[in-house]
Amino acid sequence: MKKALPAVSILAVALLLLLRPQEAADAVRDGLSLCGRTVIPSLFPFFVVISLLLQLGLAESLQCVCGAVMGPLFHLRGACALPLLAGLLGGYPSGAGAAAGLYQQGSISRQEAELLLGFCDNCGPAFLLGYVGAGVLGNAGAGALLFLIHAVSALLSGMLLCRLCRDRGAVPAGKRRAVRTVSFPQALTASVSGAMQSMLNICAFVVLFRVLAALPPVPLSFPVLGALEMVSAAAALPAGRAAFPAAAAAVGWGGLSVHCQAMSLAAPAGLSFRWHWLGKAVQAALSFLLASALRNFIGL
Repeated sequence: MKKALPAVSILAVALLLLLRPQEAADAVRDGLSLCGRTVIPSLFPFFVVISLLLQLGLAESLQCVCGAVMGPLFHLRGACALPLLAGLLGGYPSGAGAAAGLYQQGSISRQEAELLLGFCDNCGPAFLLGYVGAGVLGNAGAGALLFLIHAVSALLSGMLLCRLCRDRGAVPAGKRRAVRTVSFPQALTASVSGAMQSMLNICAFVVLFRVLAALPPVPLSFPVLGALEMVSAAAALPAGRAAFPAAAAAVGWGGLSVHCQAMSLAAPAGLSFRWHWLGKAVQAALSFLLASALRNFIGL
């Protein structure tokens, strides 16, 4: 059964591609347009900067600066603030990439990196304020409140996960690298090349899931779209007062497209996603509850 279900699913997708080639082609163009207009401009600079911070050893400065916050809240090293900040400011999947980078560098343990995957892979403010708030909901204030809810629910999810898992592990002996082992030109070249490779992986998943959402002969419901792909789900939000909490839940979950993007960055480092799935589910639930309680403040 475990082998039969994936095989049947793949055959069904192949059949739909044959029956609906125009819809698939339109979805590919739509996905590539989304990558060119939004994904690459917002993520590529962040990936370059994060990679530079890691390669030049500048992330080490966060140990002292952020340790006073990360320790009491999450019982994590100060360096763990980099993935959290990257996810909240840069958007999906900057946080996952930063967590994997810190682990590969030897700055954090495997357990810390896997816990970070549960609450540092978040949506950036540009998408929530511009696309969801001003564009879909027609209310810029709604987008700002969505981002606040998203950030608070991520922090609360992280506090919960880090208390469920008390084992932080240790950085493997001999793995830690010396600070600034490469020159700035070398680090810049490697950062740009690595960021471009990451962009290709991310855009491939964006296009793939846009196609999967467009292939069925009947329009997919909002819950199904929300499970698959966040952008399509935002465009299909239910009408009325349910729109705001539904948007918060969809963004908190992120969709399988976002999860696969994070996997493409974290899996090569050998990190497990056991806390990622739980963290995103908790974040979606908390986002829905907070949005339901706060929507009256913006008249939704």
